[in-house]
Amino acid sequence: MNSSADASVDRGARTGSPLEVLRIFLKLGLTCFGGPIAHIGYFRDEFVVRRKWIDEHAYADLVGLCQFLPGPASSQVGFSIGLMRAGYLGALAAWTGFTLPSAAVLIVFAYGAGALTGPLGTGLLHGLKLTAVAIVAQAVWGMARNLCPDRERASIAAAAAIILLLSTSSVAQIGAIVLGGLAGLWLCRCEMAAPSGHVAMPVSRTVGLITLAAFFILLAGLPVLRGLTGSAGVALFDAFYRSGALVFGGGHVVLPLLREAFVGPGWLSDDAFLAGYGAAQAVPGPLFTFAAYLGTVVAPEPHGLAGAVLGLIGIFLPGMLVLLGALPFWDAFRRRSGAQAAMRGVNAAVVGVLGAALYNPVWTTTVHSSKDFAVALVGFVLLTAWRAPPLLVVAFSAAAGGVMALV
Repeated sequence: MNSSADASVDRGARTGSPLEVLRIFLKLGLTCFGGPIAHIGYFRDEFVVRRKWIDEHAYADLVGLCQFLPGPASSQVGFSIGLMRAGYLGALAAWTGFTLPSAAVLIVFAYGAGALTGPLGTGLLHGLKLTAVAIVAQAVWGMARNLCPDRERASIAAAAAIILLLSTSSVAQIGAIVLGGLAGLWLCRCEMAAPSGHVAMPVSRTVGLITLAAFFILLAGLPVLRGLTGSAGVALFDAFYRSGALVFGGGHVVLPLLREAFVGPGWLSDDAFLAGYGAAQAVPGPLFTFAAYLGTVVAPEPHGLAGAVLGLIGIFLPGMLVLLGALPFWDAFRRRSGAQAAMRGVNAAVVGVLGAALYNPVWTTTVHSSKDFAVALVGFVLLTAWRAPPLLVVAFSAAAGGVMALV
């Protein structure tokens, strides 16, 4: 795309103001419960049906791109819509509005969680951890049905889960995803429908190459800088950035990566980790704002509010960099059958990674009795069969945990 074409696209896309975008996404950030798939439904209703900022085909194209890339898919869709509407400031406004409400609530929860002492407080926190069992089980169930509909992809998912169950290192997690992509190239080439539509964004190829370079430089350079400086701040930022950079398949898949990065070195306990993850289900907006909780409670400095800001920037930055890098090239790349096949394998491997995380750490550190299993089972049925909102399941699980602690 040459500069004149870029300018033409840019003028056509920027038809609103960053303040308008911020106002609308702040409302969505306060009301979008239900996880990334639900968020995409909310966005469609708001921007395709009601406001007509984008047509149905272009929106489906955009969703396909964001699901293809690592990072938080719903936040990337919102970032892209803000970019189309009001340029780079519009993209920043969309991310801020959608992220700020849930991040603020989780920071408050992080400061108040320590006050939950005694049997009742312990029971409430245990109930939040049981929420995580139900939520992750629902994610595995839904993703397996959609992403592993045949024996080839089911086998890829099973192999990825076995790799993770035998070795919980971050290298094993990355290896399982890479092997899933390679297996997809071999096994998942059939029944490929050619994509249609066109995604037009005010991002030039030059900007795309710069942001892609920044993505890889940070991914490779932060561990080196961490080793050279020994800085706790660099170590924390690297942990958040690496977790955000290696997530395929939605917010719940970040769970094993974050646990490895934060519980593994002893920066916080499994109980604190899963209590925060359970609380993250009770708030609207992107699940990646769990990083605000982690940054607040983590042991090394900076923690508190500074750690929350560091965590939010670190975990969201890679997904936005790779999105900006992909936008100018996506339309041509997505039509290649090899790319589609590899991503089918990657998505299947992601199901296996999340399935392994459901067992360890979620199940093994939370379900200790038949009563615990009963609460988790009720939560799972409420989510999957009754389509209950996650907030209701959080309230039920927390109350059940409190009651079990008192009786």
